[in-house]
Amino acid sequence: MNTISSNIANINTTRTPEGGPYRRKDIVFEAMPDARNFGEILGVTDPKANVQRVQVTDIISDTKAPMMKYEPDHPDANEEGYVAYPNINLMEEMTNMIQATRAYEANVSSLQAAKDMALSSLEIGR
Repeated sequence: MNTISSNIANINTTRTPEGGPYRRKDIVFEAMPDARNFGEILGVTDPKANVQRVQVTDIISDTKAPMMKYEPDHPDANEEGYVAYPNINLMEEMTNMIQATRAYEANVSSLQAAKDMALSSLEIGR
């Protein structure tokens, strides 16, 4: 969400400390698989022990060429009067944000369902 927010916030940034327009950031994820089977995972008393997770391995900058707009009065305009803007699509960024939010909500719901099932199974034994 932070990376998406940064992309949206810098959609009109034409000058950065590195020089040139802001470059869209993308996140690279890596799965960290658990070597144990499902039955062993359920038997673990510590819920944080060897849990499968997704890890951010890198944040890369987009290599696409910037969008050139004709604005001769802009302070960052080149000799021909064109300004280099970041190649960021607002609709794509908003879609990515909604997708990240929905994935988070789905994970929270699945954890809540697992907790409810465990509590229900304890009630059966009473």
